[in-house]
Amino acid sequence: MDLKRKSLLSFVFGFALCVSITTADLSYSVPEEMRPGSIVGNIAKDLGLEARKLFTRKARIDTEENYQHYCDIDLKTGDFVIREKIDREELCGEKVSCMLKFELVLESPLELHRISLLIQDVNDNTPVFPKETIKLEIRESAVKGARYRVNEAHDADIGQNTVKQYSLQKNEHFVLSVRDDSDGSKSVELVLDKELDREKEHDLNFMLIAVDGGVPQRSGTANIHVTVLDANDNAPVFDRAVYKASLPENAAVDTIVVAVSASDADEGINGEVTYEFSRISERAKNVFSLNSKTGEIKVIGPLDFESNSKYEMRIDAKDGYGLSSDSKVMIDIIDVNDNAPVVYLKSLTNPMPENVSPGTEVGIINVQDRDSETSGQVRCSIQQNVPFKLVPSIKNYYSLVTTGQLDRELVSDYNITITATDEGSPPLSSSKTVQLSVADINDNPPVFEEQSYSAYVTENNTPGSTLCSVTARDPDWRQNGTVVYSLLPTEVNGASVSSYVSVNGDTGVIHAVRSFDYEQFRSFKVHVMARDNGSPPLSSNVTVSVFISDVNDNSPQILYPAPEGNSFMTELVPKAAHGGSLVSKVIAVDSDSGQNAWLSYHIVKSTDPGLFTIGVHSGEIRTQRDISESDSMKQNLIVAVKDNGQPSLSATCSMYLLISDNLAEVPELKDISYDEKNSKLTSYLIIALVSVSTFFLTFIIIILGVRFCRRRKPRMLFDGAVAIPSAYLPPNYADVDGTGTLRSTYNYDAYLTTGSRTSDFKFVTSYNDNTLPADQTLRKSPSDFADMFEDLQDSEEVGAFQISVFV
Repeated sequence: MDLKRKSLLSFVFGFALCVSITTADLSYSVPEEMRPGSIVGNIAKDLGLEARKLFTRKARIDTEENYQHYCDIDLKTGDFVIREKIDREELCGEKVSCMLKFELVLESPLELHRISLLIQDVNDNTPVFPKETIKLEIRESAVKGARYRVNEAHDADIGQNTVKQYSLQKNEHFVLSVRDDSDGSKSVELVLDKELDREKEHDLNFMLIAVDGGVPQRSGTANIHVTVLDANDNAPVFDRAVYKASLPENAAVDTIVVAVSASDADEGINGEVTYEFSRISERAKNVFSLNSKTGEIKVIGPLDFESNSKYEMRIDAKDGYGLSSDSKVMIDIIDVNDNAPVVYLKSLTNPMPENVSPGTEVGIINVQDRDSETSGQVRCSIQQNVPFKLVPSIKNYYSLVTTGQLDRELVSDYNITITATDEGSPPLSSSKTVQLSVADINDNPPVFEEQSYSAYVTENNTPGSTLCSVTARDPDWRQNGTVVYSLLPTEVNGASVSSYVSVNGDTGVIHAVRSFDYEQFRSFKVHVMARDNGSPPLSSNVTVSVFISDVNDNSPQILYPAPEGNSFMTELVPKAAHGGSLVSKVIAVDSDSGQNAWLSYHIVKSTDPGLFTIGVHSGEIRTQRDISESDSMKQNLIVAVKDNGQPSLSATCSMYLLISDNLAEVPELKDISYDEKNSKLTSYLIIALVSVSTFFLTFIIIILGVRFCRRRKPRMLFDGAVAIPSAYLPPNYADVDGTGTLRSTYNYDAYLTTGSRTSDFKFVTSYNDNTLPADQTLRKSPSDFADMFEDLQDSEEVGAFQISVFV
């Protein structure tokens, strides 16, 4: 009674909270019909938990039943709150105690706390009679004190809020008698207090009122209609006061549960008994039916042991004139293994990082089976080809943990099938597939497809042209697998590598920044780095060797003789030269390499095509035959030097050869054609040389004349002018060692006598031993001159001087 009073007071003030903590279990009690958002209690405070950790530990309210939506936890404050109005009568029916069981689940580590919520009844239902009008047929012969049973009122509330008292509207004939039965019900009877007189009143009407004990009180009424008849002495009597029956929950529709039976000693219409439910719940009405004539109770709806395992009802047996009696029927539902286990995924860390260590908890599994006893015992299993296992935890909870190292690059997604099987007969099972993704960790650096790369490019390439492409693969995902390419800072020929090549950061394509010249450098190396966008980023390097191919872009350069137009080279060839004699040599080089630098020499034009030949690869000019008297003294050769490139490039030069043994025999060289651009300079040089020579000769003549006059000798120094070869030697007249032509500097000894008008030259030995011998050039040998001079010593004065000719 004290508990009831407290519940009433709690309803008056809103709600009351009772908390008891035992072995980490919580119990609360609240009145029904509380508004959503009402606070039941503070779970965090009652369990000694920090409210701020509820979110990180993924705190949640769970239940094995279907009333999870009624309550929840506020993760910010730790309050246990009402989410939806709770109707105790809908949830628990006529049960005296309406207890909702919840579970508080915490992760990291897994904790389970049971929460019991007692729903207190409030007086929200009024008493209701089975029928609004109770009809009784009573014979006028009925004696005073005769009792007539009427159906009691039903109140869905319990305890103090159920029906507590009845009252009868004041009338002349009947009073009310109410007594409590052993099963807690009340027996309501009308007692005849004054005999009936059919001649005065055929029908009587008055009200029966039922009042509950709630605050405030609620009441219900029924109209009693009494019809006065002739005598009816006996009421129906049941053969049993309580009928008990049981049937499995999978019983088919139209299954007969039990048959009630009542007999009436009267005969005729007074002995005809009919049956009807006098008290039955709404749930029972949807499941069972009563045959009013046979008293058979049949199944008309689905039975479910898990929803309602027991039904109680009252049945009235009534004769033809309204006398009745009642009996109680109790039906027990037997559980069968008709519910397969259900696997619930309560928590899952998805995606799971691939670097977690074995034994890491991935998720929490809860298995429920609504069946009872062995049919509700469940075992779980997991497929064998995944690196996971189930570890039993608290009650029907299992932890899904890793058994090995995860690698997203090998397996990025797992479909984990969990199978739950109960112990029923036959056993039932169900499966649930959990999809788990493996989160990528930047644990793989980019890897180039090749250990090194080689790029080949021809020189004179276009800036911006593609050299090659490098590719690196990173098996990681998204930004961890996105590769960016860059050049490592190095130098090529003293300049930054970025001034030679560039790399596309996204594609790895290497482009030339400038045009390359094979003659400057033939190869260089570039270091390319591939870096991912992970945190921290990983990278790898590769070496790219760039090889520059030669292009025939350089013409041969003639070192000797100078190319035509730049100088005027003349070679002297002895008349006695035999076939095969080396006359001269053309020397040329090519800056290119390989076959582009393979040079070949050709005579493209000559005065006498059959006289000279040139070595194709050596450039040596030789006579093809012996020189004859008919050959022209002046021989012009135009030599072309070609490389072996594609297309071939060439250079030409002119070679001027003079066939002569004696300089005196050499014709005027001034007649040799010059380049147009050098003719004016040559003219100036000739004029200057003639002027100087004329001045010098005039000066010599004057000196000799003075001396002659002083000596007063009858004979002159000369009988006539000395004839000096007046051939003009060009200032660029030169020779190359080993070619067989004269050197640029020679000394000549001239001996002049006063009695001769001409004199011969004496050729002094050349400073170059390789110069072709000129012994056959003069007819007279030096000894001949010596003999001649000895003959003249006595009679003539001989003047001797040395002339050095610089050519």
